[in-house]
Amino acid sequence: MRLERLDPATPETRAERKRRVRDAVVARSQGIPEPVADQPSRAIEVGIPLGMRPYARSLLRWRTDCDVTVLRDGAETYPAMLEALAAARESICLETYILAADVTGDRFKAVLIERARAGVAVRILYDAVGSFGLPDTWVDDLRAAGCEVVVFNPVAPWRRRFRVWHRDHRKILVVDNRVAFAGGLNISDDYASVEEGGVGWHDMHCRVTGPVVYDLARMFRRAWLRGGGPRYDPVKAPTTTVAPAGNSPTGAAYVRVIENMLRRQRANTRRAYLHVLKAAKKYVYIENAYFLPDRGLRRAMIRAQHRGVDIRVIVPGNSDVRMIEWATYYALRPLVKAGITALRWRGTMLHAKTCVVDGVWSTIGSYNLDAMSRFNNLEVNLEFLDPGVGSALVKHFEQTQANSTPYTLESWKQLSWFTKAMSWFAYRLRRWL
Repeated sequence: MRLERLDPATPETRAERKRRVRDAVVARSQGIPEPVADQPSRAIEVGIPLGMRPYARSLLRWRTDCDVTVLRDGAETYPAMLEALAAARESICLETYILAADVTGDRFKAVLIERARAGVAVRILYDAVGSFGLPDTWVDDLRAAGCEVVVFNPVAPWRRRFRVWHRDHRKILVVDNRVAFAGGLNISDDYASVEEGGVGWHDMHCRVTGPVVYDLARMFRRAWLRGGGPRYDPVKAPTTTVAPAGNSPTGAAYVRVIENMLRRQRANTRRAYLHVLKAAKKYVYIENAYFLPDRGLRRAMIRAQHRGVDIRVIVPGNSDVRMIEWATYYALRPLVKAGITALRWRGTMLHAKTCVVDGVWSTIGSYNLDAMSRFNNLEVNLEFLDPGVGSALVKHFEQTQANSTPYTLESWKQLSWFTKAMSWFAYRLRRWL
């Protein structure tokens, strides 16, 4: 127990010190804790409507008066992002896992260079592993135009505190601290529509306005500084607002950012999933690209199913990572056996990370239900309490489900012995997938 002087400026006699030590020993023996002079918390509880409150794990840090537009695939997401970039007047903050030097990347590069030359502060943060192979000359063009570019955690084992598995898996864009985008889409032709020459991966993103944009801008600044970027002034609230134009036309959505940069935040998204699985009454619809939930999540899903909740999970039918696809076959077996509906997307690749519960709570982001997102990657999800957003995600889920094939125990039995063996083996490696 620390013994601190109440008034260091006043000399302390020997008798006073003995008395202070004796009082401290007595207090400790009686279980009386020492007073802690912490700074008062600036987190304020939000008055969430009673009907939505059971789905909120905490009443802190929810942002009100936000507008949300749900965006499906690159066909909707990229035009909205490029439009926002072209309208930038003060700042652009782009954080992505994959930045590719392809047709889609060149479209974004042209707008970023044009805005930087117009005097807009452009900051780009991309991951070294996710964007491995990005030509230096391609990045040099951005820097020459005035863009500030930072590579997150370069592959350099000789660097201090280097961790090869610690990646920046976020995908966010903040423009003028007034409009922001977040979700699962990287900057690559993989996500562009087939009509535009892309591969046509299925993914989900969202556009948000309102106070939650400040949280995303501050989060970007923390990652920027952590990645070694030059310091810039802290984020300030903009003087103008953006008119609602999305799935919450009245700007009534409650939105909260779930991030995991700090160690104590690592399990935040997992805890949110566990909470809503326990609170669910009607249905839980999940789309997840790399679906390897831990035992606690699987147990919560099975218990919700036993309560009569309709649990449906859509996973890729043709994953870009074959080992994860095999491991997912094995991970789905106990869920399917418990009555949970599992489906496999028939398209090229399902890369979405969404969930909607009872049409009230929903989330869109970069967080996969696997060990890499839980323990290693920097991730961000937005969670919403808004029937409008929930209804939009239900429609998108039903659209995805219509192009999916059911996965049952009979489906497992029909797999070849090689696929079953690899599924068993890959599942044993799930901690590193």
